[in-house]
Amino acid sequence: MLSDLDRPVWASLRHQPHWALGDDRARRFLPDVNRFAATRDEGPESLSALAALVRPGDDRVYILQVPPIAVPPDLEVVTEASCVQMVATRRLSVDPGASVLGDADAADMLALATLTEPGPFLARTHTMGRFIGLRIDGRLAAMAGERMRFPGHVEVSGVCTHPDYRGRGLARRLSAAVTAEIQRRGDRPFLHAWTTNVAAITLYADLGFEARTTVNVAALRRRQA
Repeated sequence: MLSDLDRPVWASLRHQPHWALGDDRARRFLPDVNRFAATRDEGPESLSALAALVRPGDDRVYILQVPPIAVPPDLEVVTEASCVQMVATRRLSVDPGASVLGDADAADMLALATLTEPGPFLARTHTMGRFIGLRIDGRLAAMAGERMRFPGHVEVSGVCTHPDYRGRGLARRLSAAVTAEIQRRGDRPFLHAWTTNVAAITLYADLGFEARTTVNVAALRRRQA
């Protein structure tokens, strides 16, 4: 039997319908919140419903799940990769001296995420959960926060550091702090890292995260004529 962690996007969209477009066959996040989408299963009705949610042009959605990704006939794969899904196994208690980020920081957050590419991050991604950041001389040097969530689990995401401030342990401090806050609320933190990002996987392992499984990822768009 599949766990919600095997289809975290679907579980998150079902748990947060106010951010979703679609129905009980396929859903996607609102286009300015995130690019993730998911289906209930790999049946033809679900795949057709997913295709209907992808607009013509350069619109694309990201599928992230443990089961092999089935591509609807009307869509095509832009890029694909694999992630390792990790879950927290050790309780943390951290005070990073960071600030909670909000709407007033949205432009700086989007600029940092666009520069460093921690994963899909759009104009309102920061509203998906609590984000914290560290500023140095007024510049947003690093941030981390929460993305997908469903009962009992919250994802650590958006972890990134400006190139000018790398090597100072900022990502570690913020990741630990976000993890500790999720645990304080009684939920279990989980996260995803590209299988090729050995440095990130090593950092998270050092914070007490353990690899649970490998996750398939694909960006899909409407088939080009």
